Amino acid sequence: MKPQVTLYTRAGCCLCDDAKQVIAAARQHAAFDYAEIDIDADADLVRLYGHEVPVITINRRKAFKYKVNMNDFLKKLEASI
Repeated sequence: MKPQVTLYTRAGCCLCDDAKQVIAAARQHAAFDYAEIDIDADADLVRLYGHEVPVITINRRKAFKYKVNMNDFLKKLEASI
């Protein structure tokens, strides 16, 4: 079963754009399911994350907040299997 990666994001967030690029590049090296959720579409998520985006979860566990790099992402992805 492939790991599930979820990016909690919002429009106009440059750190979110950086995270999206890392995740897209990681798909060349590892197989995983991916979902992107705009927190501004859900009041509960806005209360939960506020300005603390991007947040990346792997199999529903918080793995990164604000910044992510390719090597750390791939290591955590591998550890989640």
